[in-house]
Amino acid sequence: MFPNLFLLRASVSLRALGTALSFVTLFATGSAYGETALTPTQSFFSHARFVDAKLSPDGKAVGMLATGREGRLVLAVMDLASKQVDVVGSAKNADIGDFHWVNSQRLVFSTTDRRTAAGEVRYYPGLFAVNRDGGEARMLVERSPWQADTTGTSIKNLVLPGNTFFKAVDRSGKSDDIFVEQTVFDVARDLRAIRLLTLNTKTGRASAYDRPGDTVEWVIDAAGVPRINETLHDGISEIFYRDPATDKWRKLASFEAYTGAGGFAPYGFGPDGKLYVEAHNGRDTNAIYRYDFEKNAIEPEPLIAADGYDFHGSLVFDNVRKILVGVHYETDAEGTVWFDPEMKKIQDAVDALLPRTVNTLSFGASSKRETVLVRSYSDLQPVMFYLFDTASGSLSLIGNSHPDIDPKKMSAMTMVHYKGRDGLDIPAYLTTPRGVPKKNLPLVVLVHGGPYVHADGWRWDPEVQFLASRGYAVLQPEYRGTTGYGTRHFKAGWKQWGLAMQDDIDDGARWAIAQGIADPKRIAVAGASYGGYATLMGLAKDPELFRCGVEWVGVTDINLMYQSDWSNDMSAEWQHFGMPVLIGDQIKDAEQLKATSPVNLANRIKQPLLMAYGGSDRRVPLAHGKNFLSAVRATNDKVEWVEYLEEGHGWILEKNRFDFWARVEKFLDANMGSSH
Repeated sequence: MFPNLFLLRASVSLRALGTALSFVTLFATGSAYGETALTPTQSFFSHARFVDAKLSPDGKAVGMLATGREGRLVLAVMDLASKQVDVVGSAKNADIGDFHWVNSQRLVFSTTDRRTAAGEVRYYPGLFAVNRDGGEARMLVERSPWQADTTGTSIKNLVLPGNTFFKAVDRSGKSDDIFVEQTVFDVARDLRAIRLLTLNTKTGRASAYDRPGDTVEWVIDAAGVPRINETLHDGISEIFYRDPATDKWRKLASFEAYTGAGGFAPYGFGPDGKLYVEAHNGRDTNAIYRYDFEKNAIEPEPLIAADGYDFHGSLVFDNVRKILVGVHYETDAEGTVWFDPEMKKIQDAVDALLPRTVNTLSFGASSKRETVLVRSYSDLQPVMFYLFDTASGSLSLIGNSHPDIDPKKMSAMTMVHYKGRDGLDIPAYLTTPRGVPKKNLPLVVLVHGGPYVHADGWRWDPEVQFLASRGYAVLQPEYRGTTGYGTRHFKAGWKQWGLAMQDDIDDGARWAIAQGIADPKRIAVAGASYGGYATLMGLAKDPELFRCGVEWVGVTDINLMYQSDWSNDMSAEWQHFGMPVLIGDQIKDAEQLKATSPVNLANRIKQPLLMAYGGSDRRVPLAHGKNFLSAVRATNDKVEWVEYLEEGHGWILEKNRFDFWARVEKFLDANMGSSH
């Protein structure tokens, strides 16, 4: 039906699994390269070999996304009783991108291509369905790049156009239906709205739902009914509720989209029909609240809150008993709180077997928890997947994302705090090289992108661990504007590009010097996107502090971000209503934007600099790099430039990641040396 897409019913036993898939490496904990002085660059920046695992709703099978013998990601299903494994989805010319259990017998999956960079992508992910034994396979959404918009409430063609993407499954676990979304673009090719459809994975038949406006988010209740609709227009978000009494949409709230003032974000419905929302509700940090539809208001007291942190995580429901049984959360690190005594007992047992890792448990939505899936990781250990047998208390390893990484050679990460020059508390993650005294080290201040995101965290990070393995301490500042630390921390970064946000980054380096951790003569600043911008601003503003810099895909001219053309993927909505508030108004703040654009400060930068850009980047188009390069080379002959023509906003291809980080290693060693 669709050649080269499926390799079906490739059944093997667990013992012989390695002959069909690269799962044989999953049981290795040491490096495949042997005991060498340094872990090879490739070990850090290779694609993950085992990507994901999910239990079926009945808890009797586990779906696994891992590397097959041809080097492509494949979808396999293991029957837990027999340990039989079926490869149910594979492609010769693509990787399996993501998958979901529709019910206990059927799955859906999309495709991707880890061998194709952004500039060479000419297809959509598509969507395909297959039974857990490999039967009844069919294409649901085409991979063709030619979008065919559909209209009306009934979609009759049995293969949907490529602009259709998976949204959710029917949470009852008894239906063959799923929900999919279709993108609706305006004449400028900006996303205008998202259309929701229900799609039967066996017949391919679909039907669309009505929407109250320019929908950007749908929330579906436990009964499989779209109940909440969030629209966005002219910088205003509106929340609508489909009232079961009238079956009509009614407005619950309206607020500024980009500041979020007075608003809330729908989290989802519990199996009891209650709506859970994320809101500040008068607090500095946001929390999880229940929403009262009779009063049309958020309940006054939070259900879930974390002191000093915005809520970031997920709620765990028991769909059979229709109750909330636990919360996965992230503060300085991830963790879980269980309200259910049985799950707490299981968590304690798993943590006793894996005492030095974060262990996140999941189970089949309708199962009796005889088998629990464990996702385990730490700052030293990349993600690994286990199955825990609750009856025997045994733990079985089924997947290791990076088997070439030896945790015993990795470096510990800790959260620290320091004060910005105006007294604001700045959290940061600090990693120091293993086996080296934490004194007088060469330091890399690694700045996350965004900037208005929560990007860093306590986990195995290939960039951080690579730098630490080469002898560098790494400081990752959670500068003002970073989300996750409350409203005050977030708002303190508004219109502060190159100003107070930059001060926070520079003050982090000075804190490390004052603590005796960093050698004041060997400090580098590095980062991508906004982190690349901050690298250039740090070199220009603090030439005595930073000895050199590494920046990739970095913004160099703030005003270029406001341009609307084919090469820029910034939406008109964000440019008109978000950027003037958070970054700066092009008219009112014209002088500030000019003074804080690195392209206008290039003559100040005399330090060695490594720059890298993607030729197909639409987030930070190549002009940012080229214009700055021309300006800086007029007064600085210590600038290295690399361009990956096929790449976009970051490096997809392994060969480019290997090349770039080898260049970084050589550059830092030449300009700072290391303690290794």
